[in-house]
Amino acid sequence: MNTVAYFEIQSSNLDRDINFYRTIFNWKITRDETMPIRYYRIETGGIQGALLERPADVVPMSGTNAFTCSIEVENYDETAKNILANGGIIAVPKMEIPGKCWQGYFLDPDQNVFGIFEVINNVS
Repeated sequence: MNTVAYFEIQSSNLDRDINFYRTIFNWKITRDETMPIRYYRIETGGIQGALLERPADVVPMSGTNAFTCSIEVENYDETAKNILANGGIIAVPKMEIPGKCWQGYFLDPDQNVFGIFEVINNVS
């Protein structure tokens, strides 16, 4: 109990953002036709989530009213390069969490904040 078990990403352009997350993280994203709105289930290989139509306009660079999630990746630099090449932008640059990981935050094409991190192996 008391663990994060599901996440949702809001989007004002579902096709663009589905493509973004499929391309960056290779997530399986499928439409759930049983929902009364355009709602897409996300399979990550770990925690499950969804992508859905944003119910209100985005207010750019106003901070976040969300619970920001970070995705563990094998190679921070390669993933960051892929994010930038696919329309993401840096929100907080890469930083070392000493002895733990490389961490950074990005904005997806719809201004949603998300983090990525690479666990530091062979800490000396």
